[in-house]
Amino acid sequence: MNTGTGQAPARPRATRRARYHLRFQLRPGDGLADRAQTLAKMCGENGVEEVVLLLGAEQQYTGHLAGAEEARWYAAAGEARDILGAAGLEVSLNPWVTVGHADRGRADTLGFAPMVSPGGRPAAAQASFACPVWRRWLYAHYGRFADLGFRVLWVEDDFRFHNHAPLDWGGGFEPLMLERLAALAGAPVTREQVVAALTAPGPPHPWRALLQQVWRTAQLEVAHGLAQVVQQRSGGRSHLGLMSSLPAMHSVEGRDWRKLFAALSQGRELSHRPHFAPYSDTPARGLASALWSLEAQRPLRPRHVACEPEIENWPHTTWSKSDTQTWSEMVTAQLSGAEALLLNLHPGHGTRADGFPGIDRLLRRSRPALDWLAAHRTEAAVPLGVGLPWRQDTAAHLPAETGQLRDLVADPAPTADFLLGHGIPVTAQAAPVQALFGRMVHAFDDDEIHELLRGGLLLDGVAAHTLTRRGFAELLGVRAGELVGRDDPALPGPYAVEHVTGACGTDEGALLSVDVQPALARIEPLDGAHVLTRIQTPDGHPWGAGRCHFANALGGRVAVLAATAPADLARSDEGRSLLHTTIRLLEGERPSLPLVSGAPHLIPYVTRSGDGHRLAVANGSADPAHPRIHLPGARSDLPGGRPDVSATLLAPLAEPAQAALAAAPAQRGVPGLELKTPLPHRGWAVFAW
Repeated sequence: MNTGTGQAPARPRATRRARYHLRFQLRPGDGLADRAQTLAKMCGENGVEEVVLLLGAEQQYTGHLAGAEEARWYAAAGEARDILGAAGLEVSLNPWVTVGHADRGRADTLGFAPMVSPGGRPAAAQASFACPVWRRWLYAHYGRFADLGFRVLWVEDDFRFHNHAPLDWGGGFEPLMLERLAALAGAPVTREQVVAALTAPGPPHPWRALLQQVWRTAQLEVAHGLAQVVQQRSGGRSHLGLMSSLPAMHSVEGRDWRKLFAALSQGRELSHRPHFAPYSDTPARGLASALWSLEAQRPLRPRHVACEPEIENWPHTTWSKSDTQTWSEMVTAQLSGAEALLLNLHPGHGTRADGFPGIDRLLRRSRPALDWLAAHRTEAAVPLGVGLPWRQDTAAHLPAETGQLRDLVADPAPTADFLLGHGIPVTAQAAPVQALFGRMVHAFDDDEIHELLRGGLLLDGVAAHTLTRRGFAELLGVRAGELVGRDDPALPGPYAVEHVTGACGTDEGALLSVDVQPALARIEPLDGAHVLTRIQTPDGHPWGAGRCHFANALGGRVAVLAATAPADLARSDEGRSLLHTTIRLLEGERPSLPLVSGAPHLIPYVTRSGDGHRLAVANGSADPAHPRIHLPGARSDLPGGRPDVSATLLAPLAEPAQAALAAAPAQRGVPGLELKTPLPHRGWAVFAW
């Protein structure tokens, strides 16, 4: 129990039980004690370990809290904390704003210098990170509530420069920021000049790095000051938690994740809520995006930072997101090693907790699968898969093309979606086989590219075109001299399909659509390159090579796709088979990655801990599936499959159950196993060996 005095109990980092941390808003006013007691009862009945109290959030947001309004919320938070703590619950606090999420008709009343967009629009209710008035308010606001001794005081994901509606792109172009930029540039600057420099076609203008330095420094100053205030005012009982957005967007801002985590933690505990799942219902194949979002943020987070992904639901309840989808996202987070689940399930307008029996059932029915995963978690588990290289300073290296700030965003997420959706696991760590698609290639210098080319490397048409221009054609095995747009006039006509050749060794004669690709790279195979597919026009004329494999002089293996947006390629059994062939070629003589087939949209997640491996496969289709897994090094001489491989079925909202396996045909010499038990929509099958 946290009584608000002394040192708060330390939460164990490893647990054999999943942890529910429930976000809930208890508004000030009559009946607060009864509402808090009702919430405590609901938590006790449904296995919730911690309540994260929302503070003036969503519909209750009147603007940055101050004066009598802040005092009302302070009194309510203190009373609620005492009641919940007495019931044995841990309690954290989620202030709703730092600089502010969006105007939504609210207006500043405290004299903050507003954020200003690239187009010159000032915010009505969102402050500049450089505003001294706002900083004093923020430190006083967090300091006041830190007196109450909450476990965590969360820093909302409005702690960013992008995404501040109704501003175009976001803020950071206000006079206070431009003054800082002028000091670094050594000359006065205007907003118009800065925006023009950021988005000028060609190599990055020097002001881009300087503005990112200004933004980064301002944010780090605030983070450092906020951490000091919370530590001092709480007497060390509280620590901060950071809610963040997509890393590719934070890259535009120049975020240095290590420095930000260091500033917020001050050498103490810190929590992180990575964004990873959508607010409302989406097709199940979107689990690939959720899985990658969690994996992509893993290497950004120091080991001492606890991960508490948010289970999103907005506006609220099953009217926004089904229990089945919510369960599958909770399982995804637990699989990724989350230390707690930050549950955002109830309406934000401060209603009673006993009015949502459906949420109670969701929490109770979800726990068996989540606890099973927690019990089988190993701290040293290392994700395995095709590596997707990314740097936090990617945006500093990208050439502008269209004159928009979106030119500064390059994200490996579409690459992850392409691979995961075809049954190929991925990792954010360096790996023997890596994939580098699109404009991401600009973030890596020639030495880094040489190093990538020493292993297995998969490239799309954009990356191959860029590397050809940088002089790497001889190591790619192809020359990608031009990108031909969908509507560009080109001989012998428009591209339409890929025809699989005999060099693939499988699916010879199959046709794959490229008809809606925005562009294709015109690939010229060099000596030694093996052409797997050839592009044809609608009337069957040859257009150019579609996919090529090559062993280069560095000892590496390279595969090049003509497609410039592989994630948008029409998917098929033949397309998956072709991609699996490519991955095995890139692995070389010692394949190691489990690959998954057997049905559409089977999404894998692989980890290794010591000599043990775990492969979790989600069914991203609405139809039941019988996944086939191919495990390199497996013995194929054992009747009925491999006795040393276990399979557990995690069906939505059900108890975990052992699942039956049977031998499946080998894939390119790699033995296979098939799950005989049907894997339902959004279900997970967990294989261990």
